Amino acid sequence: MDELLGKKIPYSSQAEQAVIGSMLIDPRCIAEVMKKLRADEFYVRRNREVYETIAAMFAYGQTVDPVTVIDQMKVRGVYDETTPGYLAEIMRLTPTSANAMEYAGIIKDRALLRSIGTVADEITSMVYEGSGAADDVLEAAESKLHSVRENRGSGGLKEIRYVMQNVFDAMSEAAASGSRIPGLSTGLPDLDDLILGLNKSELVIIAARPGMGKTSIALNIALNVAMTQRKKVAIFSLEMSREQLVTRLLSRAALVPSGNLLTGRLTDQQWRDVSAAANTLSASDILIDDNSTLTVADMNAQCRTIKDLDLVVIDYLQLMSSAGGSRGFSNDSRTQAVSEISRMMKVMAKQLGVPVICLSQLNRAAEARQDKRPLLSDLRESGSIEQDADVVIGLYREGYNNRECENPNAAEAIVLKNRKGGTGTVNLTWVPEYTTFYSVEKYRDNES
Repeated sequence: MDELLGKKIPYSSQAEQAVIGSMLIDPRCIAEVMKKLRADEFYVRRNREVYETIAAMFAYGQTVDPVTVIDQMKVRGVYDETTPGYLAEIMRLTPTSANAMEYAGIIKDRALLRSIGTVADEITSMVYEGSGAADDVLEAAESKLHSVRENRGSGGLKEIRYVMQNVFDAMSEAAASGSRIPGLSTGLPDLDDLILGLNKSELVIIAARPGMGKTSIALNIALNVAMTQRKKVAIFSLEMSREQLVTRLLSRAALVPSGNLLTGRLTDQQWRDVSAAANTLSASDILIDDNSTLTVADMNAQCRTIKDLDLVVIDYLQLMSSAGGSRGFSNDSRTQAVSEISRMMKVMAKQLGVPVICLSQLNRAAEARQDKRPLLSDLRESGSIEQDADVVIGLYREGYNNRECENPNAAEAIVLKNRKGGTGTVNLTWVPEYTTFYSVEKYRDNES
């Protein structure tokens, strides 16, 4: 049909024939070709049938040569009187198997182009048939493109010996770095020691009741990653504006109280400190989006265009739009919508290959307990966050609820879940004038 409409379908019959010819000339290349190519990536039906026959024979340990292949094609019902001549012609046109993988690459490239074309046609049909609101069509379009990307061969079963090499490469890289942790540092040493830093493809949830400092500790981490480790960080804020976030970052970087920045009442020295911090921050790789209607798909699409991205921070989960574009969930749909969002965030972390930090509100269960420290169970009414997350950190400050306590600035980062190791509590110090957290030891050093 496409050819009748004048569309040129992307495929290479010559490359398909050359791959088959290589496999018939030198069966030793069959294993490598099969790792790279699926049968459905062949466009010409006859070539696909020959490839499927060879692949099945190889899987059963049968000898592969022109005679045995013809015999098996008879058994499979895909033989006709022209088959022997066709295979002979393919072998005549393929003098060597040395370039088999290059031919396979051409086939794979053309198959990807066809998949993209199919998705483009489906999207066009959705647009002109009026299949839902624009946001829904956009969501569906991005989902279809994600599927194409995911099906490029990165998945599937893989022999453990190949995975083992990846593991040893990661170990060697970690050893060469000289760092005590494999991932990015949070800037809080005791927390790093417990969770081994922020690692690629991880979904890290920082959860607390309102006012405990979720945004502050997330910005703390983002600032450390960007300025100390010279990495690129994307921050999506659904609650605060870009200007509010930058004011907080500036307060922390300059060590000037945020209240002074908001009122402009600064000493000469504070102006100098703020100017120096502003220059340093401006040179850092921090990107901020404050669109309050963002979906995970929107964030994922933006992040895929950022070269060398290292960390994503999202503030916060309960304000995010679901895949259908709805917010302010009803009680009936809340759990389902949040489950969908948390699952998509985990998928995004895997696709991007970077850690994703997402802030989350806890339910009110803790407020009814005498010990108000967060528990993992406080997340359970929020969909599947608990199971999707690799690390869950609960924040607690006794001074927030009881200003008469012995140390109102004492804070705790409670690691409630950690796929890489143990759980436990890390003691921190809350510094309200800079809206930030310090490790206890560092704060004592600064004070002295």
